[in-house]
Amino acid sequence: MNYLPTFETNESQKELLEVAKNLSASFATRAANYDRQAMFPFENFDEIKKAGLLDTTIPEHYGGKGFGLYDFILLQETIAQGDGPTALCLGWHLGVLMNVSTYLPWPEGTFKKICNYIARDNKIINSAHSESGTGSPARGGLPETSAKKTDEGEWVLNGRKTFTSMAPILDYFIVSATIEDTGEVGEFLLSREMNGLSICETWNSVSMRATRSDDLILENVKVDSEGLLYIKKGTREPKPQGWLLHIPACYLGIAIAARNEAVQFAEAYQPNSLPHPISHVPKVRERIGIMDIELTAARHFLYSVAKKWDESPDTRNELVEDLAAAKYIATNTALSVVDEAMRVVGAQSLHSNHPLQRHYRDVRAGLHNPPADDLTVEMMAKRAFGTKKSK
Repeated sequence: MNYLPTFETNESQKELLEVAKNLSASFATRAANYDRQAMFPFENFDEIKKAGLLDTTIPEHYGGKGFGLYDFILLQETIAQGDGPTALCLGWHLGVLMNVSTYLPWPEGTFKKICNYIARDNKIINSAHSESGTGSPARGGLPETSAKKTDEGEWVLNGRKTFTSMAPILDYFIVSATIEDTGEVGEFLLSREMNGLSICETWNSVSMRATRSDDLILENVKVDSEGLLYIKKGTREPKPQGWLLHIPACYLGIAIAARNEAVQFAEAYQPNSLPHPISHVPKVRERIGIMDIELTAARHFLYSVAKKWDESPDTRNELVEDLAAAKYIATNTALSVVDEAMRVVGAQSLHSNHPLQRHYRDVRAGLHNPPADDLTVEMMAKRAFGTKKSK
C-alpha cells in the first residue's frame, strides 16, 4: 500500500475525511503556484467555505458542527497533505474558536454573535499577538501595542503586530494590548473595516509563503466597550491548550505528502544501471521503512492525546506536558521524514519545481510555532523532577 493508514474511527469521521481528501487533492494542484507567488490561497478558502468547514469547531449550541479535537486534527492532517499553508491558516481560525468555546473568556453574547457570523456568513477570524519587540507571546513579554480608555468609554489602540496569518482575508482580529493606565494586558476584538486598521505586506518568508502572515497596523483604532474581550488578571497557571494540536497535525500532513512522493518516485524510477526500480534497493527500502516507523509513532501519540482530551475533559490539566510533547515529536518527525524523502529522490528534489523542496521549507516553520522545543524540554524536565510549573 503506497499510502499510510488514516485514523478515522466512526462514520462521521469517514465523511469528514472524504471531504478533506477531495479538498486536499484540489489544493495540491495550486500549491506550487501559491508558494512561488507568495500569494494567499483565496481559491482554496472559497472551496473550504463551500464545503461548510469554517464552523466545524463551533459547539452545536452556538450554531456550529461541534467537532472535537480528534476530528479537528484529522481534518488538518489530511488537508495539509495537499497544501500545508492552507491547512495551517484554517487551523488558526478553527483553533481560536475551539479555544474560546473551551474556556469562554469572552462575554458570551460576543462569542455567540461571532459564531453566528461565521456559521451564517463564512467570516474568518484569527489572533494577532506577536510583535517584533516582544517575540513569541509564550515567553511572557508585554505587548508594545497600547490601549487607552477615553472619557467616553471607548478604547484607542496603537501598535503593530507581526505574523498575522491570513491577513488578506481576515474579517476579525483578536489583538492583545497593554492598557496604559494599569499595565494590564487586554484582548480586543477588531473588525477589518475599522478606521485606522491596515495591513502592511511584509511577509517574505521562505517557509509557509502562502499564509501571508503580514503585519497588522493599528493607528488610533477606536473600539467600543464591547470590543474588550477580557483583561488578564495577574499571572495564572497556564491552561492546557488542546487546540494547538492543529499545528503538529499540519506538519505531519506535510511529512506524509513528502513520504508519499518518495514512495511513488522509488516505484517508478529505474536508472539504466539497474534491472528494476529503486524500490527494490535495500537502502531505499530501509529509508522508507524508517520514515513509516517514525510517522506511525508520532501519529499514534498525537491522536491518542487528542482522544484523551475529548473523552476525559475533567483531566485535561494533566495533559499540559503531553500536548507540548506531541507537538515536539510531530514537528521533529516531520523534519526527519522530509529529509529522508529528499535523500530517496536525490538531487531532483532540490529543483525549484519539485514539491519536496517546498515541503522541506514548509516543515521548518514548525520549529517556530508554539510551543518552542526548548520550552517543551524544560516543561518535561520539571515534571520529571517534580518541580512546580513557573508562575
